[in-house]
Amino acid sequence: MAVTHSITDSPLGPLTLRADDGVLSGLYMTEHRHGPSADALGERVDDAAPAAREELAAYFDGDLREFTVDVVLRGTEFQSRVWAALRTIPYGETWTYGELAARIDAPTAVRAVGLANGKNPISIVVPCHRVVGANGSLTGYGGGMERKRALLDLEGLGAPTLFG
Repeated sequence: MAVTHSITDSPLGPLTLRADDGVLSGLYMTEHRHGPSADALGERVDDAAPAAREELAAYFDGDLREFTVDVVLRGTEFQSRVWAALRTIPYGETWTYGELAARIDAPTAVRAVGLANGKNPISIVVPCHRVVGANGSLTGYGGGMERKRALLDLEGLGAPTLFG
């Protein structure tokens, strides 16, 4: 398997795109909380994940609401269920961690859902930023709270209060 990465500019700062055999397998922001080691990113090339770069540019321009780029997500079975559910949260909407847990038929697993959400390896494309606290407040985000707020603002949601 060929693992490569490239760095692309965005309104949120540089984004690192990781690709496994050309398929997007990671999207990380500067100082990403659960980012991989430099060794896990593979060789740096200019054109890793070109389809993802195009879709991200269109998303940040306000011209794309649903990502269609192929992705490969590697995690536990539970994480995979959470990440698949994240991809169904519509643009411009938020779900609470409790709603997300209910959607995967694990209503008592709210904390586990939060942990899986935080380990999402493909930020933005797998929209973990659309998950908020039970009272609608912003909660943790691997890329930082300011970036989460900016993504929600971009999607027309305004900025929920930081502490409820």
